[in-house]
Amino acid sequence: MKIPFLLLTLACFTTFDRVCVAQQMNDSKSSSKLESAVFGGGCFWCLDAQFKLLNGVKSVLSGYAGGTTKNPSYEQVCSETTGHAEVIQVEFDPAVLSYEDLLRKFFRAHDPTTLNRQGGDVGTSYRSIILYKDENQKAIAEKVKAEAQKLWPDPIVTEIVPLTAFYKAEDYHQDYFAKNPDQGYCRVVVAPKVKKFEKLLQEQKQ
Repeated sequence: MKIPFLLLTLACFTTFDRVCVAQQMNDSKSSSKLESAVFGGGCFWCLDAQFKLLNGVKSVLSGYAGGTTKNPSYEQVCSETTGHAEVIQVEFDPAVLSYEDLLRKFFRAHDPTTLNRQGGDVGTSYRSIILYKDENQKAIAEKVKAEAQKLWPDPIVTEIVPLTAFYKAEDYHQDYFAKNPDQGYCRVVVAPKVKKFEKLLQEQKQ
């Protein structure tokens, strides 16, 4: 009786190992299918907090893009001499959230009709911008921008340009709102935008 039991036990472990390997392969395939998007619409603290609310978003990084200065600092970007805008890089699962839907949320997360500003934040570093990584993203961005224009009475001024480089912002900028909810700017500017975005997401579920 011991030998059949041993054989059965070995068979179970073999089957379990195959299941584990298959699961690992599926997980690997799933992670390899993640895509990224880069865009900006004012202070990156706001967009970072807003887009982390979306189902399908795996990570959000605050950074700089759209300019010419390599590895710029926050102070350099704020000086308006680098050409860079404050942006976020969103890593998302297209099986859950498409690039098209992501951009639809983008055009509702900020005011894309104000040139080089969002509220009290003024300057080219706060401009509305989408940076595409390939021609497919470019076509989708132009399509969604045209659709979004129907939602806004004023012309949309969002730039759609190729992504040449994304520079991650300093560590203290990452997850800023989550780490500093009581900071003055977060309470007065970021929190209301996040609340408004949450309300939009709830309405779209109904």
